[in-house]
Amino acid sequence: MPVRRPGLIRHRRSAVAAALTAALALLLTLPGAATAADRPHRPDRGEAYMGMGVAAHDGVGGLPSDSRAAQTEGVDVSSHQGNVAWSTLWNSGVKWAYVKATEGTYYKNPYFAQQYNGSYNIGMIRGAYHFATPDTTSGATQADYFVNNGGGWSRDGKTLPGALDIEWNPYGAACYGKSASGMVTWIRDFVNRYKARTGRAPVIYTATSWWKQCTGNYGGFGSVNPLWIARYNTTPGELPAGWGYYTMWQYTSTGPTVGDHNKFNGAYDRVQALAYG
Repeated sequence: MPVRRPGLIRHRRSAVAAALTAALALLLTLPGAATAADRPHRPDRGEAYMGMGVAAHDGVGGLPSDSRAAQTEGVDVSSHQGNVAWSTLWNSGVKWAYVKATEGTYYKNPYFAQQYNGSYNIGMIRGAYHFATPDTTSGATQADYFVNNGGGWSRDGKTLPGALDIEWNPYGAACYGKSASGMVTWIRDFVNRYKARTGRAPVIYTATSWWKQCTGNYGGFGSVNPLWIARYNTTPGELPAGWGYYTMWQYTSTGPTVGDHNKFNGAYDRVQALAYG
């Protein structure tokens, strides 16, 4: 029986390891090879926020061009902003705000009270929004969760109707694994349930390119649900089918002050009118 020499075995193992390392290094230099830096970061559940996919999919442009039409500045915030200095925003000209309340049926914004009540106390007209995850539970179930956790409405002149944030899926497939008709059904279930619970039709926040991709550019919500369009450019651009005009426009995620910045399509009295219903 041959005698195995430990030194020779160690030498052979080292040679094999070196060869494998060299082969891996060669593969990573080939065209199209993926590295850790190339792989997109997938956030944890609950970390999504309004406009998270807009810059990645639609790009980033300039600030809005000057317009003679009256517009009113607003912001939207989530847990990413933490405790917000609402007096600073108010003094900069921001008069309305939306605050993330919920996501799916598994997440509530831990900063919601400070953000929602703080904006109200400084004098802003404010509302709450829900980040939709159509692949986890039904639209009606998520509408109930939203209303039960800060997304309600009251006719006090300072509360905007809740907003449904429906956009690219930060956790997986862009359309959450749904067909265009399936997505339309999900959205319809949400808006119908929200209106049944609150008496108000919710605002729909989306981007035109996502709407085309994931609903087939369905045009059936425009006559009832106010549109909040997301486009980081000098103009809102093309709107989704069914809407002849936008109510709000998220024009940047890199504003001069905290949060994403938005224009309300009208003077302050029109913001009040939406709040009163």
